Amino acid sequence: MNVHMTSRPLPNPAAVGSYRKEDVVFLLKDLSDVALEKGTEDREEAIQSGTHYSEMLPVEYQPTADYIRLFHETLEETAGKVALSAGIVAELVVKKRGFDIVLASLARAGTPIGILMKRYILQKYEVDLPHYSVSIIRGKGIDVNAIRYMHHNHPEASIQFVDGWTGKGAIRKVLIEAAVTMKEQYGIELDDDLAVLADPGWCSDTFGTREDFLIPSACLNSTVSGLMSRTVLRDDLIGPDDFHGAKYYKEWLTDDVSNVFVDKVSEYFPSVFSEAEEEAERLYNNAELTAVTWKGMQDIQRIQEDYGIADVNLIKPGVGETTRVLLRRVPWKILVDRLDNPNLKHILLLAGDKQVPVEVYPELTYSCCGLIKPLKSGEQL
Repeated sequence: MNVHMTSRPLPNPAAVGSYRKEDVVFLLKDLSDVALEKGTEDREEAIQSGTHYSEMLPVEYQPTADYIRLFHETLEETAGKVALSAGIVAELVVKKRGFDIVLASLARAGTPIGILMKRYILQKYEVDLPHYSVSIIRGKGIDVNAIRYMHHNHPEASIQFVDGWTGKGAIRKVLIEAAVTMKEQYGIELDDDLAVLADPGWCSDTFGTREDFLIPSACLNSTVSGLMSRTVLRDDLIGPDDFHGAKYYKEWLTDDVSNVFVDKVSEYFPSVFSEAEEEAERLYNNAELTAVTWKGMQDIQRIQEDYGIADVNLIKPGVGETTRVLLRRVPWKILVDRLDNPNLKHILLLAGDKQVPVEVYPELTYSCCGLIKPLKSGEQL
């Protein structure tokens, strides 16, 4: 391993997040006292003018009573399905990697999924895997100090990265680049395999399902992600020996459903053990079923042409990403595969709430796509 790497001090994890300590450790610097939020319009303008999205935070959307009720209804309806998908991806990871691994979930959508995988493996195999939540940022890469920390504390284990779902596959590509960088610069071998609950973009070969369904944790922001903000990377706040940063919204503890989500899904694990193992075995033994084709990107290119959108980053495919567009960006319109898709109830509710037009766009790989409004003058739609 690179000598310079070992001589630098390691940061200590901050005591943040509303999850139980045994579920996850956040390898993040606490920026709770820093004013980082920008209004949606201001933030959108800044992003489209070249400011990196990781240098500021959106003002967290405070869901209406209807929307919170929808979260609970969706959780009731899909907890078993989420449990099965979490079980399948956990079983696949065990088949591929064994138990000498560290789970590293990508903050923040990956964190609840990493917790579910950890709990599934603990319940089924009585193996308690270390689990950390780490920052990865499109355009800036993975948190090197978080990798150093895990490598130092678990030198014999390999790191299994975990995320919630795939959209265009941008984060998977960042991970592939990060693995090359860590090997070249620091002599650390990383596996760029990304385990996800849902892979509607066909970007990963370690997944629980490829159906683009509503994972209840995509419904909300910090209140279903341990009360943590998105991760932040700004030179004036994050030094060379710091973890990437995030805010811990302790003031929203009374609204927090982070543990409600993982506890509810975990209750279903014993009932899906057999089915999850059988499906993982089927996927593991048939490379055609898990082939990475980046099929979703073909949708994106078609949408770009049909709507004259120059910047691919303004197209956010899949239920999870479309939810994020509606919660924290400036949406232009929502494309759906069909209006009666049961996975779209909350999308239609949010779009109606924010008066965003919804259009049927047939033959989508995904259930839906969110289109962000270009704010630069002169750009045509």
